[in-house]
Amino acid sequence: MTRSEELFARAQRVIPGGVNSPVRAFKAVGGSPPFIVWGEGSHVRDADGRSYIDYLGSWGPLILGHAYPDVVQAVRDAALSGTSYGAPCPAEVELAERVVRSMPSIEKVRFVSSGTEAAMSALRLARGFSGRNKILKFEGCYHGHADGLLVAAGSGVATLGIPGSPGVPAGTVADTLTAPYNDLRAVEEVVSVHGRDLAAIIVEPVAGNMGCVLPASGYLEGLHDIARRAGALLVFDEVITGFRLGLGGAQAQYRVTPDLTCLGKIIGGGLPVGAYGGRADIMGRVAPEGPVYQAGTLSGNPLAMAAGCAALDALRRPGIYERLSALTARLAGGLAAAAKEAGAEVTINHVASMFTLFFCRGPVTDYRRAKAADTARFARFFHGMLRRGVYLPPAQFEAAFVSLAHTDLDVDATVRAAREAFAE
Repeated sequence: MTRSEELFARAQRVIPGGVNSPVRAFKAVGGSPPFIVWGEGSHVRDADGRSYIDYLGSWGPLILGHAYPDVVQAVRDAALSGTSYGAPCPAEVELAERVVRSMPSIEKVRFVSSGTEAAMSALRLARGFSGRNKILKFEGCYHGHADGLLVAAGSGVATLGIPGSPGVPAGTVADTLTAPYNDLRAVEEVVSVHGRDLAAIIVEPVAGNMGCVLPASGYLEGLHDIARRAGALLVFDEVITGFRLGLGGAQAQYRVTPDLTCLGKIIGGGLPVGAYGGRADIMGRVAPEGPVYQAGTLSGNPLAMAAGCAALDALRRPGIYERLSALTARLAGGLAAAAKEAGAEVTINHVASMFTLFFCRGPVTDYRRAKAADTARFARFFHGMLRRGVYLPPAQFEAAFVSLAHTDLDVDATVRAAREAFAE
């Protein structure tokens, strides 16, 4: 028994499923997960001493790579002055100013401790601001595990084949409407019936939780127009795409400005953090300035705020995003060529530094097409890559990520590994 297998066996005795987030259990691909003990740059090492090129990146936030020196130093410096105050600290003002300066839609921002909390809070605010109850979300988009959002969700819900979740009362999701991603006609149909009671449309502008699925041309602009006509707020969940597609997130890249934006992951430099923000008149309804309540003892935690400031400062360096996009495009091209050589039918979606390799024929533009991918073939490929020292997300329905720490040598090694794994 390996050290990781021993740890997993121990974990299953004291932790449900042996993991603290379901997709980590490898149920979608089989086998036991390696327990990671070290990460630096583009690599991680497990408890048995095996090293991997990491394209998981803690599910997206580590755009600078593992243990980025400036972020580590910022956390160390902050910790010397205390780890949590439950009171205002200067770093939260500094990080808020950086976020507001970078994101087109955000005039005021409130920090929370996770992406789930950000989405939950943003939708409460949308309801409180509009005086309406219903929310429209899209099949395969994941906005955290709040009760009202576990409907046709992506991420681990898709991976494990769970349609919703026991423990979520029917009344809780009665006001959650769904439509297929990338289908404006379906949105129009929903709005024609429920428009007068629609508080918000929430969407991942680039889906990352059914795999990487890009918005069709005109889709985000169409959502913006439909929301305006219905008197609803448009909410972009940029927990993954915020600061990954660029300093201004997906909204800057696609030139569509939502009313509210959810952020997470990257803005804490890899530490637990989230945020929601938007127009000043909407954010003015948040307590204590307004009546919509939201609170959190660890919100604005000094460690996460310091790490976030260091991370966002590093991302302002010239040429950062151009390099990330070029490296990701090179990797996607290499994987596509390797698949073709082996006669494997794959579709590779990528944008900026996000990508997913789907085992299917033809484009993947929505949840239905993503779910049609060959998950058993993906599982074989995943383990073939893992044996060759490449760590991909352990599920067909998750995006993978390239970091600034990845190199051309990493890409070359990954393509060589893929050439062999495709042939198995």
